[in-house]
Amino acid sequence: PGVMSFRTVAIVSDIHHAGELEQARYQHKSRRVTNPLARFGVRLVRDYVWLRHPTRQNHLLNQFLNRVPETDLVIANGDFSCDLNSVGLSDDASLASARLCLDQLRRRFGNRLHLTIGDHELGKVSMIGGRGGPRLESWRRTTAELDLKPFWRIEAGRHVLMGITSTLGAWPVYHDEALPEEAARWEELRQIHLAEIRAAFAQLRPDQRVILFCHDPTALPCLHREPAIRRRLHQIERTIIGHLHSPLLLGVARMLSGMPHVTFLGAGVRRLTVALRQAKLWKPFRVALCPSLAGTELLKDGGFLTLTLSEDREPPAQIQRHEIRR
Repeated sequence: PGVMSFRTVAIVSDIHHAGELEQARYQHKSRRVTNPLARFGVRLVRDYVWLRHPTRQNHLLNQFLNRVPETDLVIANGDFSCDLNSVGLSDDASLASARLCLDQLRRRFGNRLHLTIGDHELGKVSMIGGRGGPRLESWRRTTAELDLKPFWRIEAGRHVLMGITSTLGAWPVYHDEALPEEAARWEELRQIHLAEIRAAFAQLRPDQRVILFCHDPTALPCLHREPAIRRRLHQIERTIIGHLHSPLLLGVARMLSGMPHVTFLGAGVRRLTVALRQAKLWKPFRVALCPSLAGTELLKDGGFLTLTLSEDREPPAQIQRHEIRR
């Protein structure tokens, strides 16, 4: 593990950069819906609630790079491309977008930068159209070509920062979305990843406090089932998630916690409702959301976070949100 002396951390998530190939490819997802009424509903949600132009947000990364204060460490918490084909970085256009994004981050922050792997690096079945899914080629490109580490750990005084791969942590939820011929290898990767996480939690000293970086909170209930992690939950000071893009979505997820598991509306809805059914188990991880840079179309609530660590037992790590104006 790295041992560093620092007090301040900047956190950015869900940049969803779009290179030229992804910009040229983009079509509104409502075009995949054959029912006219449903297509109108999808367009309404996309254009006025979620995000009208998802491939036209590159300028927000420039805003972040210009506005982020000087900090000792920078964490980018996953989802670096738009992943329009929903198969992660096995798609050449998505790989090119992620590479452009990471090149800018690495030039700006150098060895202060640490990166977590998001679900869009690896792929997942889309909510609309039911296309895509995790691909082992996406894993290879993410870890070998772009050099993202599935797990990392840094000690800073009494704090231990850990970054995990949420798709592997939540693999029981994603299992049915994988290609059948790749399922065994994904399970092997999951077991390797869980062994690293268990070992890191088992090695904690009683006085240490964990700041956990996990892109998708769907992984948290799966981690909760691990005795080695559950015994140390009291030492988790904060879990920084991304994925939900907006505090509005985090609030909705908490309200829908415990909802029934829906299996008849496709893999995307199945995955979402499994996550929401177990969302009550997010609480002991002390979740804080890093919004996407774009936020939502409805609220224009994008931004990034800064985190200030304290060497004393009190106060705990202090989080400040910084707005990004679109």
